Amino acid sequence: MKTPDIPPDEDARLAELRSLNVLDTIAEERFDRLTRMAKRLFGVDVALVSLVDENRQWFKSCAGMELSETPRDISFCGHAILGDGAFVIPDALQDERFYDNPLVTGPPHVRFYAGCPLRGPGGRKLGTLCIIDSKPRAFSDEDVEMLVDLALMVEREFSAIEWATVDELTGLSNRRGFMMLAQHSLLLCLRQNIPAALVFIDLDHLKQVNDQLGHAEGDWVLVTFAQHLMKAFRGSDVVARLGGDEFLVLLTNHSEAAAESAMARLQQALDATNEAEARGYDISFSYGLVEFDPKRHHTIGALISEGDSLMYKTKKARR
Repeated sequence: MKTPDIPPDEDARLAELRSLNVLDTIAEERFDRLTRMAKRLFGVDVALVSLVDENRQWFKSCAGMELSETPRDISFCGHAILGDGAFVIPDALQDERFYDNPLVTGPPHVRFYAGCPLRGPGGRKLGTLCIIDSKPRAFSDEDVEMLVDLALMVEREFSAIEWATVDELTGLSNRRGFMMLAQHSLLLCLRQNIPAALVFIDLDHLKQVNDQLGHAEGDWVLVTFAQHLMKAFRGSDVVARLGGDEFLVLLTNHSEAAAESAMARLQQALDATNEAEARGYDISFSYGLVEFDPKRHHTIGALISEGDSLMYKTKKARR
């Protein structure tokens, strides 16, 4: 058996996969409809939307099989994402890479496999739309074209997920995306008994920039600030544009003091940008920082509300 190689863009690929927030989510009809269609069109035992995570392949949709995931090192899909086109195995028992694979020698007794890589909105290959059968079979060029067409339909659903959870201007999570990711992160903090902190940020004087210099300039401020947020915080932190001139950051496994250090780095970077750009105004912000306390913050909304209140106290004191 040959274990799948690791793609050269693995870190970026995993980051894009996780940014969609689809791993370990409930079944959705928009994906199930496509796997049912693939199973029926090709007359196979199984059709899957498979997402290749760090150590497993997880099935967002599965028609014809009860499994929800398998180890990545025995997966066919781990091989499929290494190429750009359809990956077809007419008879796994006749292929030296798979003849002794546990998925071939045991349930579901894979003999035929065809998988088309699924690209996320950022272009990384996240997994496959694949079909499996317990009998060897041929797969024509026309069959490949149909599988590719179905895979494109799955990719459009991934794009719809991203647009529903991503702020179009800044590329950060929007309110909906933040609520989904942050709630998941807080549950993890509770289970692992690790600290978390939330920062509620409000840009100062954005309305004046829009009124005096135009909305294009205001958009530049928002995008520039978002870029600084992404640099100041870790990839594991949840950074979002709540709306208008308001931003949120949820830091996991960070104390209040560590969060303050991150805000100091953000301020230093903005000071340098303000000096270099010299646009006649400075990008500045006010913020409220609150440490997560499960006794007081029963929901992410309660944490946001307290951060919002602290931010406005800070802003009022500075006037």
